[in-house]
Amino acid sequence: MNSLIDEWKYVRGSKYLLSIFIGPLAAFLFFGLMFSQNQISESPVVIIDEDHSAYSRQLTSKINASASMNVTNVYSSRLAPELLLANEQAVAVIMLPKHLEQRQQQGLSTNIGILMDNTMPSGLTNIRAAIQEIIMTENMTLSMTSLVQKGIDVETSKGLVSPLSLQQRMLFNPTTSYVSFMVLGFVNIVALMVTTSAAGSIVPRLRKEGKLFVNGKSPFQLLIRSIPYAAMTTLSLLLCYGLLKQVWGMRFEAEPYLFIIPLFIYAIALSLMGLLIGYSAKDLSKVSLRTSLVLYPSFLATGIQLTPLAFPEPFQILAWSLPMTWINRLIRGMAFRNGELPAYSLEIGALLIISGAACLLIGLLVLREGKKAGIVN
Repeated sequence: MNSLIDEWKYVRGSKYLLSIFIGPLAAFLFFGLMFSQNQISESPVVIIDEDHSAYSRQLTSKINASASMNVTNVYSSRLAPELLLANEQAVAVIMLPKHLEQRQQQGLSTNIGILMDNTMPSGLTNIRAAIQEIIMTENMTLSMTSLVQKGIDVETSKGLVSPLSLQQRMLFNPTTSYVSFMVLGFVNIVALMVTTSAAGSIVPRLRKEGKLFVNGKSPFQLLIRSIPYAAMTTLSLLLCYGLLKQVWGMRFEAEPYLFIIPLFIYAIALSLMGLLIGYSAKDLSKVSLRTSLVLYPSFLATGIQLTPLAFPEPFQILAWSLPMTWINRLIRGMAFRNGELPAYSLEIGALLIISGAACLLIGLLVLREGKKAGIVN
């Protein structure tokens, strides 16, 4: 217990206490403002109208009325797409060909072209769905009108033209809010960086002060020093999650008193991993460099910006060793989907395994160093 008390005293007077609260809160405020728009609502598009007819103008109006597209310019003749998409003034070009109205009146099919700038694929997601919806609705309207004119009633016409209709519903994040993954991810990354750096500096600091074995030779005297960092990280993250919910409208359905359990287990795993990584560092300046071994893979492969399913299976398996993989799954499961705590025993068990493995390796390192120093027989 002397080690724990000593570490609490150090934490209370160190910069870590400010960093673990100010860092995630700064990330919450900065990235929350950056992504406050939440979604790409109206991507800019240009239209090449070679038909110059009333129907082509009507179709242009429908495209512009879409919640996902904003028609910035309409050109009367073809231009090179490189020119139209230059300077990122538009992300797509829609081409309405000649004789569009004439062929529509004759009941003939017409190809409408859409050229999309795929250098930033995320900007095209809503456009694809919106243009398909407009074309599908237009096709159904034209077909039903033609059938009604031939004497077939409306309901029969609808059954012939569209016997099946699709109704879809987006669950848990229906507006694709960036707060629920981008902003949340940056907050978690900042907390990870601060916690692993602070916990990783414990052993180099004690070794420098000559206090590594001052409270005995047991590895427990060292492992218990991770608790203050885990406790502060837990409180900081819970505060940030609450602010994300209240200020930016992030979905958070789990009860805080329940979610704090897996969150603290995650913070313990994070602190122990930092302690392990920094154990053999010669001085404090080397710790931050070593924590990048956890920081960068956690940012790339644990589901912050890109789903882990996008990576080859070996990379997905390697990501299992990162605590953030499991806290992200817990957040999506308990907080977003309102899952019960017992349903996530796999994720909690994985964090406990990571903590146990870190404890084992730290214990071996402590015993080896103690033996070299002549403290352990």
